Amino acid sequence: MAPLHHDQKSRVTVRPLTAEDIPWTRELFVERWGGVVSVSRGVAHDTTALPGFVALLDGERAGVATYRIAGRECELVTLDSVSEGAGVGAALVDAVAGAARAGGAVRLWLITTNDNLRALRFYQRYGFDLVAVHRDAVARSRELKPSIPEIGLDGIPIRHELELELPSRLLGLSSTRSPAC
Repeated sequence: MAPLHHDQKSRVTVRPLTAEDIPWTRELFVERWGGVVSVSRGVAHDTTALPGFVALLDGERAGVATYRIAGRECELVTLDSVSEGAGVGAALVDAVAGAARAGGAVRLWLITTNDNLRALRFYQRYGFDLVAVHRDAVARSRELKPSIPEIGLDGIPIRHELELELPSRLLGLSSTRSPAC
């Protein structure tokens, strides 16, 4: 089930992340995020140790997503597309949502920062809802990852973590199903 439909999406294939992908993902994460550590809600994640998916566009690596399942929740830890507008991001989120369902998760959520307007636009178009603003949480994240800059995209100070979640109907769960089931 794909909430977004792209004309070029048919060229995108997704497969599980493998050990052979780690050098490429490491290089991508260092280039885009200053390292392989990602911090969300006070937890530091080694993104190269998480399960994930690689998107291929015409046979070439075009994106990666990593996630972690804890109990009945799945956190989308990273999502990177090197070919924006081609359906790579949507295909990767689709794959993570499938892994979440298969892993018994009833909630798919993520954290982004207040400066990442492109990500906010993408996630909301996909169907994610903003469910919490964790004010000044990035100051605490800098204690775990000092390389997080003070000023982010478009000159916006990076201060807050924004929590988004995919409604259960888009995750493929019945709206009457509760997290306790």
